[in-house]
Amino acid sequence: MTATIDEIAPDLFRITCFVEAANFQFSSFLVRDDEPMLYHTNLRGLFPDIKAGVETVLDPSTIRWIGFSHFESDECGALNDWLGIAPHAEPVCSFVGARTSVGDFSDRPPRVLEAGERIETGSHTFRVIETKHVPHGWDASLMFEETASTLFCSDLIGQGGNVEALTEGDIIGPSLEYNERQSEGPMSGAVPFTDETIPILESLANMNPKTLACMHGSSFAGDCGEALRDFGTILERINGKTGR
Repeated sequence: MTATIDEIAPDLFRITCFVEAANFQFSSFLVRDDEPMLYHTNLRGLFPDIKAGVETVLDPSTIRWIGFSHFESDECGALNDWLGIAPHAEPVCSFVGARTSVGDFSDRPPRVLEAGERIETGSHTFRVIETKHVPHGWDASLMFEETASTLFCSDLIGQGGNVEALTEGDIIGPSLEYNERQSEGPMSGAVPFTDETIPILESLANMNPKTLACMHGSSFAGDCGEALRDFGTILERINGKTGR
């Protein structure tokens, strides 16, 4: 399949493959800078398509940093493929991510960012925010780019379908529709709701991001804090409880 490439903010490129059988988009995000950052390696099977998309923006061998939220195939399945073509690239993850999975899986040791530690890639500054079980997994974290105020939010506010790259309209309605469809069956409970979910989402909302780089579905530009808080309401509604 052919990846689509959209510059959704200055030097921020959304590189997306739509998997028709799943009616689902899988996006990687590339930040063009002195030390380029790739967020989400994506699935191993999509590596050639995502790589071709990166090549329209920059030489993939110049990628310096590779980030992702948690240990899952669409997050980091192709990590070693990228490390194989980018000789100076380092994975970036949380301490728990490195300790539980990435340190063993990765062909190159990960750079662990402790709380408050940052990476400057030239004109952009990144930090990792530990968000255990948000969107899911003990090792979960998200990445915030402080210069342009972009939150790379992984599976949060996911939507189905082959949708537009960036929207300033309603992102919560489509996310609610998608998550309600997934609320039963083997894929249910993908984003758990615990006593820590709302406080984590509130802390993310208080950062006042200007752009939400969503892995599945449209990214969002607008009142991102309100969108994150509304997503918490969605999770509470779907789970039918106030945490556990």
